[in-house]
Amino acid sequence: MTKASFFTPLLVAGLAIMGTACNQSGKVLDTPTSGHIKISVDETFAPIMEAEANAFQGLYKYAKIQAEYKPETEVIRALLEDTVRLVISTRHLTDKEVAELDKQKLVPRTTKIAVDGIALILNNENTDSTLTLQQVRDIFTGKTTTWKQLDPTNKGGEITIVFDSGNSSTARYILDSINQKQPLPANTFSANSNSKVLDYVAQNRNAIGIIGVNWISDRDDSTATSFLKNVKVAGISRNPNPTSEEEYVQPYQAFLAQGTYPLRREVYMISKEARAGLGTGFASFLVGDKGQRIILKSGLVPASMPVRIVSITE
Repeated sequence: MTKASFFTPLLVAGLAIMGTACNQSGKVLDTPTSGHIKISVDETFAPIMEAEANAFQGLYKYAKIQAEYKPETEVIRALLEDTVRLVISTRHLTDKEVAELDKQKLVPRTTKIAVDGIALILNNENTDSTLTLQQVRDIFTGKTTTWKQLDPTNKGGEITIVFDSGNSSTARYILDSINQKQPLPANTFSANSNSKVLDYVAQNRNAIGIIGVNWISDRDDSTATSFLKNVKVAGISRNPNPTSEEEYVQPYQAFLAQGTYPLRREVYMISKEARAGLGTGFASFLVGDKGQRIILKSGLVPASMPVRIVSITE
């Protein structure tokens, strides 16, 4: 028999039976299914984590999940400064950060919950809707600064690059994975949130926005569908010289699952909860069947549930 993982879905029910936890002074603490907890979430994942928190609170009426949505740098800082016990991020803690928690006699537990994609969005009037990975790199390193450099027939002007924040996980991803540590060019700006990136791109023909795909991937969500009406999502090709439109792929769930879409990353929850509290209960929910189904519905790839890919041939 294999050893049970820390965040097993059965843990919630088992710990709930143990009853209400108290500290040494007799003060009532939160349990896996009741109480109040504040968590810090990478703002990129606001839509999906709101859905997760609402579903959890619907199951457990005495539980309150207060999620604060921030840039990734601030999310990790909140964990280290003992402001929160649970965070959602797209990276592991560094050795230095783990050592900082060790000083507090805390052991962080990192669990993968999903695979996410970075979506590049364009104004609807932009005649370009496909880019090679090399063209993307040239834009983000400043080698390409106008749309005409990509296509002489494009009537657009100078390119404006828009992120949610300079401290966000999307900005870090582009710097690390695309630019290979080269700095972003002078035509890069911050809109302060993913929703504002979408709004800016919708209103500015020359803009290219960088957002988390879950802001536009749930076709049953009215907010996501309204965003999609106002912008278009760029198709990306790994091939520097593609010969057909089929070589360009968008961040659809199947392409994320197959690894075909090049701008993909993993999503983690990091917990430092030292006892069986509400953070443990919510973490167990996220990796359990209900939590993973919410991720599946959102258009991301769940970590512990296979994505069914259907091939249709004539």
